[in-house]
Amino acid sequence: MRVLLAVLLAVGTVAPAFALDSPVKTLKVERGLTPEAQKCVECHADKQPGIVADWADSRHGHVGVSCLDCHSVDKGSPMAAQNCPGVKGTDTYVTSMVTPATCGRCHAKEVEEFSKSGHFRGSLQYNVPEGRNFKSMTALIEKHEGQGMEKYKRAAEMTGCMQCHGSKISMGTDKRPTKGSWPAAGVGTIWPDGTVGNCVVCHTRHRFNIAEARKPAACASCHLGPDHPDIEIYTNSKHGHLYESEGDEWNYDSAPDAWEPGDYRAPTCAVCHMSGIGELTTTHNISERLHWNLWAKESKVRNSPDPLSPLTGDGVEGRKKMKQVCSNCHSKLHTENFFEQADQHIGLYNEGYYQPAEAMRKELADKNLLKANPWDDEFQIIYYHLWHHQGRRMRQGAAMGGPDYAHWHGVFEVQQDLYKLKSIYKKRLETGSIEN
Repeated sequence: MRVLLAVLLAVGTVAPAFALDSPVKTLKVERGLTPEAQKCVECHADKQPGIVADWADSRHGHVGVSCLDCHSVDKGSPMAAQNCPGVKGTDTYVTSMVTPATCGRCHAKEVEEFSKSGHFRGSLQYNVPEGRNFKSMTALIEKHEGQGMEKYKRAAEMTGCMQCHGSKISMGTDKRPTKGSWPAAGVGTIWPDGTVGNCVVCHTRHRFNIAEARKPAACASCHLGPDHPDIEIYTNSKHGHLYESEGDEWNYDSAPDAWEPGDYRAPTCAVCHMSGIGELTTTHNISERLHWNLWAKESKVRNSPDPLSPLTGDGVEGRKKMKQVCSNCHSKLHTENFFEQADQHIGLYNEGYYQPAEAMRKELADKNLLKANPWDDEFQIIYYHLWHHQGRRMRQGAAMGGPDYAHWHGVFEVQQDLYKLKSIYKKRLETGSIEN
């Protein structure tokens, strides 16, 4: 990759102020890039002016990182193509897909940290070898949501799951990604070169703005909804209250490891989970500061170096690091008491709700009193909601200071689920049959 740091671009002619055409379309690069790279910019300024506008306003554009620096690949790459008229017949091969292997040339630390995180698992969890994948997830998507119709079996995945989790990109004979795997905005995308991850989920192309990634909206497009309403929980919290009141006045442009309280009055998602603050340095391992797994059926303390494990991370060290985050604004008493309250609520979920529900489920399964189709079985549907929807809200609401989600959308609904399960369980044991 050509190193083009400290090179400025000069913009030649632009359209007059009264013109209707976009000024970007008339952008003329006169210095700072190779003639080949200049040609890319000028052509795409006419064809896709929005892309070039973002690039011209980016740090990449300011230091002379060109289209080719990110989109050119070796001839032997599985993604190598000459579909672009500008390189056809030359020694240059390009791809529309920019993978972590490319980003890692300059951002090696960030890519390495990401590869140890829960985000890394996003798509691998249902695209890994036998014995490690979530077969129930595939069955739900294809057999049940797709209603067993061959031509529609992946419709729910394409428009839903893979847009957050990621997809396994497949290539057509024309060296372009297939419609079944692209476009995918998922954080755990698996690329044809074997790398995993998708930096543009948070740093959207082609501006890759650090300020954008620091705002809650960067996380909100995936971390929302009935099963993990993290953005709603954040808004319900005092942190979110401050952000909603005055967040548009905060400074989001400080350099990494220099973005500290004073730039903001309350943390965003990035502050707690990723940013440098106090003695903590920045990290792209979003599991690094976590204590519990709050999305699994039962919450356990993280204790695994394997990013494919639900318990990836070091929960003991994670709690220490998160307390360091809190200490930049809160007293030790405030921080210790907050986590004690959250831990009590998570313990209540584990011992008071999930464990009794699982014991009933297991006994019914042992007695053949569960339907083969879990999505046509009232007990199994309620059981699923207890941990996957209401139970997650109960735990995540407590851990992130969202009282309405810890209580009314959480434990209140979980206790209703448990009572329904007990009623069905009792009836099936008494009759020895599954109700119609």
